[in-house]
Amino acid sequence: MKIDDVSLTIFTWDNIPETKYHQGSTAQSGSNLGLLTIRTDAGLAGHAFLGSASNPASMDGPQLIRSLKPMLMGKDPLERERIHAGMRLVNRSVSYRVIGAVDTALWDLGGKIAGLPVHALMGTYRTSIPAYASSQVLPDASAYVEQALSFKAAGWQAYKIHPPRDPDHDIRVCQAVREAVGDDYRLMLDSTWSYDFIDALRVGRAIEELGFYWYEDPLADEDIYGYVKLRQKLDIPIMATEYPAGGLDTYPIWLTEKATDYLRGDIPNKGGLTTMLKTAHLAEAFGLRYEVHHSGNSLNNLANLHLCMALRNTTMWEVLLPDGAHKYGMVRDLAPDAEGLMHAPTDPGIGGQIDFELIRRKTEAVLR
Repeated sequence: MKIDDVSLTIFTWDNIPETKYHQGSTAQSGSNLGLLTIRTDAGLAGHAFLGSASNPASMDGPQLIRSLKPMLMGKDPLERERIHAGMRLVNRSVSYRVIGAVDTALWDLGGKIAGLPVHALMGTYRTSIPAYASSQVLPDASAYVEQALSFKAAGWQAYKIHPPRDPDHDIRVCQAVREAVGDDYRLMLDSTWSYDFIDALRVGRAIEELGFYWYEDPLADEDIYGYVKLRQKLDIPIMATEYPAGGLDTYPIWLTEKATDYLRGDIPNKGGLTTMLKTAHLAEAFGLRYEVHHSGNSLNNLANLHLCMALRNTTMWEVLLPDGAHKYGMVRDLAPDAEGLMHAPTDPGIGGQIDFELIRRKTEAVLR
């Protein structure tokens, strides 16, 4: 079996709600996604979405066709490791977002060839996992309290705060939410690289006393020196490594320097499920947990769910809010059950129902 066609259908994503998670992250009211299709001479096709509300597919799509399509044509689609290694060699001229989309489509295709869901190809460990609600930046503490209480009432098992990024304000938000939800409800703080060391330590000590579950990204992306000091002074688990784009080789320094309690990654920043699966196993070898970061679009996040089902050392599945800024292009999107659980997909490949009719109506261009 050989790959005999690669195409990217760019389709409009409009009416996106204005959303902010950190400075400069406000999504535009419109973007576009790309439906990547990798076809074989046996008539099977693998799919992935490229793009997000903040990173339109039209920005990266030409790279995929120009640089990666020639690497795919005529290849055995089951040689994911060989293909992924080849794509990594050209990461100076193509984005990890593009590499991640191709890798995800190949996992989808591999599952369809085998007649198995992707998590079964990886090796299923679990059949369900708790979902957690991950906030956008909200105007004041009362808005966070209202949102956290609504998700707790709906059965969700945890809530993560993306705060306003002012240390004093952030502490007050965390205090208000903890008081509202009670001592036993799981809370996390993602400070989105907001603080210097002194403020990071102050906020960390405050949420440590409040019983928060983890403390995510308080310092600049690659401030390994600061993370080492912070981890030495705090008992609350610290989570880093999410954002810098790169492959497996970007992680060892965090382990050898003992700079984080978790490893983290996603499809667009790390180049797909292949890197993420390796990183999760690397974390397991060091006795660390690996938490999967939201990956920007509906099909990526369904792929994330498969990965979570194949990992021993992960605890939750992230749902970034609001839905309208991240969910698009599917007939029916993912949602937890009444107990806040996500369940293992059962269809071959990544599964899910892509809304091909919507894509047809919203098509802007087809790149070949």
